[in-house]
Amino acid sequence: MSIETAAPPGLECVQVSKTFGSVTALDHLSVTFSAPATGLLGANGAGKSTLLRTALGLARPDSGQLRVLGLDAVADRREVRRRVGYMPEHPCLPADLSAQDVCVQLARMRGLGRRDAVRRTSEVLFAVGLEEERRRPVGSYSLGMQQRTKLAQALVHGPDLVLLDEPTSGLDPAGREEMLTIVRRLSADLGIRVIASSHVLEDIERTCDEVVVLRSGALAAQRPVLVEQALTGPVDLLVSGDVGEFARALEPLLAPLGIRVAPTATGDIGLNRSSDAALDVVRDLAAERGVGLRHLVPAARGLEDVVVDAMGVHGG
Repeated sequence: MSIETAAPPGLECVQVSKTFGSVTALDHLSVTFSAPATGLLGANGAGKSTLLRTALGLARPDSGQLRVLGLDAVADRREVRRRVGYMPEHPCLPADLSAQDVCVQLARMRGLGRRDAVRRTSEVLFAVGLEEERRRPVGSYSLGMQQRTKLAQALVHGPDLVLLDEPTSGLDPAGREEMLTIVRRLSADLGIRVIASSHVLEDIERTCDEVVVLRSGALAAQRPVLVEQALTGPVDLLVSGDVGEFARALEPLLAPLGIRVAPTATGDIGLNRSSDAALDVVRDLAAERGVGLRHLVPAARGLEDVVVDAMGVHGG
């Protein structure tokens, strides 16, 4: 009888530090990326790109240990690059080569034979929507087509993990939509683990299962993108009509359930906790009094609040 072992994390950092002169890019960073798709967030200079480059062996950590798919990023650098795809942020494609040539050559460099490289190139260029344009020089491509070419070369060798650095950078709305759809399919449909670095929280929310926030090279926050809210958690109501009157009418009805009611200055009514029975009471009273309920939502702080706090970004 065989015993299945859990797959190693996509990326695991244990007290990883990296400096460039007087600048500390990674500061004793300890974090594990184990979700199918993880979004990497942080302000400029937070250490996102340095982390990705260090994972690929393009930079060596000054201290600590960094493992990629269970492999040591320094000692097993060659095997890491064979199993990982990388889509860099900045333009890097040779303008005189076609997307087909770029992908075939990079597939060969990553260990594929000629026949397999050509086959895989055809498959990935079709997947990213470049099948008909595959023989044109990359220099004649639009920015969106160049971004898709960079994604294709990251996928051509069949990696277990892809690192995407700002995949929607510079794209127009239509191109961004196409890119987000492709990125989400990687982990959701194709089983390829994804770590995507971005400045755009909405992109991460649409493509990832978990978010990691860096601040000054250290871990500032890590949490799921979607958090299931328990029925026993706090709830906010936004009503149309006399908020105070509705709150007063709710109080005696919810008191037997041990639930307190409090109107707020913003026009909400807060319940300290909730249950199916409590929500039935709210619904029935609103129907009886002709009060409009505009939303009934968990009062827990959202992902945006967590990220903004973790990055230390606050409005003035």
